[in-house]
Amino acid sequence: MDKVMTVYEASKYCSVSSKTIINWVDSGHIKAYKTVGGHRRINKSDLEAFMKNQGIPIPHGEESPGRKKILVVDDDPIIVETIVQALEEDEHGYEVISASDGFEAGLQVSHFLPDLLILDIMMPDIKGFDVCKTIKYNPETRHIKIIVLSAYLDDEKFKQMKELGADICFSKPLPLPQLKEEVARLLGG
Repeated sequence: MDKVMTVYEASKYCSVSSKTIINWVDSGHIKAYKTVGGHRRINKSDLEAFMKNQGIPIPHGEESPGRKKILVVDDDPIIVETIVQALEEDEHGYEVISASDGFEAGLQVSHFLPDLLILDIMMPDIKGFDVCKTIKYNPETRHIKIIVLSAYLDDEKFKQMKELGADICFSKPLPLPQLKEEVARLLGG
């Protein structure tokens, strides 16, 4: 029998965000159905047929256990793509997903349980200070390392972010080699 996947499982399988899977389903590119509760479900064979058609590599075997997981949260798709690509190409074999808004980020933190969060704190629906506090005060997520990004923060605000639990703060434009170095350091790679 064909395995049925949730949007989240499909997103991990394709290495794209849940929102991307939803967009593909809603635009008719991937066959799916909805549960009574309104949740989308996708047959693995339908997803793989779409992936093959689009030239998206199909993973062989299950994800290797022990891979460090990174969640990138930014509403700028170019920045997200740049960071995700840089980290996925890294020799450490990180599992990287992204979220483009506060709601999706909250879901991904609780479902994906990343080891590291790269967070743009100046997004319309996110208060970076609150996100850091929430993650660091929750015993289930307190282990998550946080790298904060912002184009508008001064040293005083960075200091404040660190007091609230951010491990590192970077100003945009982003120094990618430095970011990759810090990610590896924080994740013990």
